[in-house]
Amino acid sequence: MNHRKKKPQLSRKRDPRRALLKNLAESVVLYERVETTEAKAKAVRPYIEKLVTTAKKGDLTARRAIIKSLPTDNAVRKMMDVLGPRYKDRDGGYTRITKIPSRKGDGALMAVIEFV
Repeated sequence: MNHRKKKPQLSRKRDPRRALLKNLAESVVLYERVETTEAKAKAVRPYIEKLVTTAKKGDLTARRAIIKSLPTDNAVRKMMDVLGPRYKDRDGGYTRITKIPSRKGDGALMAVIEFV
């Protein structure tokens, strides 16, 4: 049964969904602005917010936790060296989702997720 399960499924099983979120989060970290569907942007937002909150701590334990969540070393390095210190004084709300016109091919609702 699926009672009281709020996590968006994005029409995928668990493992492909986790891979999608990891890769999308990595793209947002590296490029700081990504165009994607609105549902994917809303699903990846809490994932990124938690990573930035962890990176703000700046210690070895935080780095290891981020290594588990992001697939490449460049993303981990940028998260710890650039984004963590940038948002040191901010209590939350590190990302912004802006709606853009729908995709021409299938009419999917599109959005831009970016760092504030």
